[in-house]
Amino acid sequence: MSQVETVSAFVEGAPPGELADVIADIKALTVSSPDIVSELTPAFEKYNEEQLVTVKLPGSSQPVIISSHNALGHGRYYDKASAVQSHVIEGPQVDLVKSTLKSLGAYVKEHFPNASYGTYPIETDSKVAIIIVANKYSPNNFWNGRWRSLYVFDPASGSLEGSIKVDVHYYEDGNVRLLTNKPVTASIPSGTGAGIAKEISATEKKYQEELNKSFVSLSEGAFKGLRRQLPVTRQKIEWDKVTSYRLGQDIGGGNSKR
Repeated sequence: MSQVETVSAFVEGAPPGELADVIADIKALTVSSPDIVSELTPAFEKYNEEQLVTVKLPGSSQPVIISSHNALGHGRYYDKASAVQSHVIEGPQVDLVKSTLKSLGAYVKEHFPNASYGTYPIETDSKVAIIIVANKYSPNNFWNGRWRSLYVFDPASGSLEGSIKVDVHYYEDGNVRLLTNKPVTASIPSGTGAGIAKEISATEKKYQEELNKSFVSLSEGAFKGLRRQLPVTRQKIEWDKVTSYRLGQDIGGGNSKR
């Protein structure tokens, strides 16, 4: 594997909101190859599209989504909120795209504190892609997270297929990362934008409940098994008096009573 391929893997695996930190580390580790970052454009493009990265454009009040479904080529993307350059959506699914976008907006605003969403026609097979992405960054508290859901609706069969992905990174005094990928398959006989949004709402609510139950189970089970609740003395350690303990004296080089 070449150096560019190795470094590209680091870029593509960067946790939510931490790409700039990864790039800074790459620069520090590749001082002998100062131009390597300029060779990572394909990796950055792949990362942005797969992570559904959102950006704010001049004159836009809402972030827009970068994905393979709204790519125009040559590093350009279109979205509902773009005011930089107009782009007219064409094709047989224009009305479905607009109605789904309207119904999806009501759902997103109700259930997400801050999220971006988009509906895009897939011109090659007359299907519709639906995307929701929500980012929550809290670097001062050593954690960042991203929710990504992407679905493809086929009007011909009434089928909805996609996945829900959650990526959370907690890195205070260590590294813990949650990565989930929930496949979704559903049928929407009505084939309407309202029906699509209703199915997505029900599916994501169910998955959120499943995640909550899993966290409760982990905290009460596996996580407790990883860490002793109390020292072998069955007494809590008073950290402000740690030097009075034998271990503290040994560490500090002080005298201890025999």
